[in-house]
Amino acid sequence: MRRKYQNVALAVVLALASVPLFASNGPAPGDLSAQVRHQLLMNPYYTVFDDFGYSVDNATGVVTLTGNVTWPVAKNDAVQAVKHLPGVTKVIDNIQVLPLSPMDNQIRRAEYRAIFGYSDMYRYAMGAIPSIHIVVDNGHVTLTGVVNSQADKDVANIRANSVPGVFSVTNNLRVAEKS
Repeated sequence: MRRKYQNVALAVVLALASVPLFASNGPAPGDLSAQVRHQLLMNPYYTVFDDFGYSVDNATGVVTLTGNVTWPVAKNDAVQAVKHLPGVTKVIDNIQVLPLSPMDNQIRRAEYRAIFGYSDMYRYAMGAIPSIHIVVDNGHVTLTGVVNSQADKDVANIRANSVPGVFSVTNNLRVAEKS
């Protein structure tokens, strides 16, 4: 019986000792900008057709949210998630909900196929949150995100411009810096 209690006690001590090892999988508690980014990326309604931006004033705790979303619930969830972070005193909501439009939905699907269907660009669609975002607002397309090279940025622009029914394409893709 004593042996059984020793085994249980050992298991509890090992479990408690391992807690600090696994507790650090989120952003650091003092880094408000990283916490905001984490909350925005964890939004379950955040898709390839949405784009979030933010700025943080660490001195006052004011967070300004910007961007475009296709669903109002994505906007509401983003604001609520950021509002409850420790250190945030005020959230300024400048997120725009894109208008409902069957034509825009058709363009979104066509843009997705045109860009990510190209063999060299498929790698940017992988993962839960693709590194290229396609925002369509009344037939006007904006590409945001990060690509590995200027050539990939140019290919995305050419492929986006090839979709019928698009009035304009704004290419705001950034090229990742080589480290």
